Order: sequence, then C-alpha cells, then structure tokens
Amino acid sequence: MATLLLLEHEGGAIAAASARALTAAVALGAGVDVLVAGSDTAALVAAASRLPGVGRVLDVQEAALEHAPAEALAMLIVSLAPGHEALVAAATALGKTVMPMVAALLDVMQVSEVTRVLAADTFEHPIYAGNAIETVQSTDTVRVLTVRPAAFSAPSGEGPPAPVEVVALPRQRGAGSEFISAEVTRSARPDLSAARVVVSGGRALRSAENFAKYIEPLADKLGAAIGASRAAVDAGYAPNDLQVGQTGKAVAPELYIAVGISGAIQHLAGMKDAKVIVAINSDPEAPIFSIADYGLVGDLYEVLPELTALL
Repeated sequence: MATLLLLEHEGGAIAAASARALTAAVALGAGVDVLVAGSDTAALVAAASRLPGVGRVLDVQEAALEHAPAEALAMLIVSLAPGHEALVAAATALGKTVMPMVAALLDVMQVSEVTRVLAADTFEHPIYAGNAIETVQSTDTVRVLTVRPAAFSAPSGEGPPAPVEVVALPRQRGAGSEFISAEVTRSARPDLSAARVVVSGGRALRSAENFAKYIEPLADKLGAAIGASRAAVDAGYAPNDLQVGQTGKAVAPELYIAVGISGAIQHLAGMKDAKVIVAINSDPEAPIFSIADYGLVGDLYEVLPELTALL
C-alpha cells in the first residue's frame, strides 16, 4: 500500500512545506500518491507528477476545494484512505487543521510534527517545547502524520512523469464552516519555513517602525527571510505569519540571527535546530547566548547599521 500526501499549493506553485513533506513520505518506504485538489491545476499536476518519489498524482478538479473548508478536505482524504497505509501533510496551518479531523474520523491516533522517520511505523517528534525528542511507534492500520518541514530537505531534480488519476469529490454533508475571504502576504523574500538565512527581531526593537528600519536592510543584504519573536508579534511590530517559536513556525536555517531576542523557551523551541545561531543583545545574561554559536553584546541600534554597512 502507498502513502498519501496532501500537496498544498498557492498561485499555481507547490508549497515549499509540502515539497519537504514529500521527503518524509518517501522515507516511509512505500510508493507515494500525491493529492492535488482545486481548480485550474493542470500545470501544478504536471509539476507534481515529476517530483522525485511520486508514484501517482490524484487530481481532484473541484472549484469548491480552492478555498475548501477543512471539513470538506478532511472528508476527501478519508475517502481516499483505503489502499493507503499512511496519510501525510506538512505541519502548516492547513495541515494542523485538517489532519486531526482525519484522525478523528478514522478513529486513529495522529503523530504530530514528525522530525525523523525511523521506520514505516516509527517516528521521532519533539515534546516539551522541543526540550525532548520522543520516539513513537504506531500500531494503527493507517497512520496519520504531520511533518515538520524544517526537519527535512526538499527533493532535488525530477523523476519520470508519474501517472495522473482524476478523482471525483465524494458527496458530503454540509460543512460547519465556510470560506469568507483570504488576506495573503506577498513578499520577494524567501519563505520563512524554508529559508537558508533568517533574521529575527524581538521586543527590544520597541516599534514596528524600528523593526522595519533595522531588520529589513540586514535581511535584504543577506537575502534572508524575516522572523519575529512572539513578544514582537504580540506588540504589533511584525505580522503573525513571521512568528518563530512553539506557537509560530519552526525553522532550521543554515544561519539564524536573533536581534534583541532574550531567548524564552517558546522562541527557542522554534529555532534551536539552526546550523549557526548569532545572537545580538544588550543583556550579557540573556538566555539566547546559552545556545548561540556567536554572541555580540551591544546596542542593536548601533550594531545593526554597522553590520549592515559592512555587508
């Protein structure tokens, strides 16, 4: 039996998080069926069919699923569960909403935020805000997984085109929610979850104006994504989709620069897997320095302009 992967997409492009989740799906050892749902997805289906490791593309041409309520998407996945030993999605906002519903409808457990596949039924994932790694073995007949994108790399190259099968949307009862509108943030910068370099700012920046004035030029020079601590987001310095941490996004870039971030456990849970961590803080006792590879104690309003000018 194969693994079913929910492929997220936006603007006709495959979401980076889903591409990384494909790596985890392939590691389960069975063939991978990729589920593409929406309208006008011909180019997307063609691209998905050439992803390495994909054995089949399940194409659900249904305009109602373009902005589908989670209930509708969950019912679709459940209808496709027979013949699949695992149902996988990236641990994104969509995946975290849909897959628990799938698990409940199938009356099985869900393994969340998988960071390593040890066997087809055995996985590692973080618990206690990332302070411990738990190994879980599932004995369910079908395994429901969400995958932490930052823990896996995206597949490279292309494989031979996989066959495409058109799937009809099953009849469903009325959903408990409906799509009203979407506000999508457009940015020329890399996606935060998949970026090689991340520059994050904290509450020490004191205002949204300062956040933009000091963080953005450095990020632009480095070709980096921008992140923020929960305190900075709560204070209105940065939007919610930039939050890094236990209740935000987990990132694992090659370089993570933390500016004016003290290093609360909530934030560390989302970025401590970065390959190199640089901390800039005026407090030499800030907890962030305990995990930083390089630390600079100084006034960020002086340090950042000088650092940016040197690049």
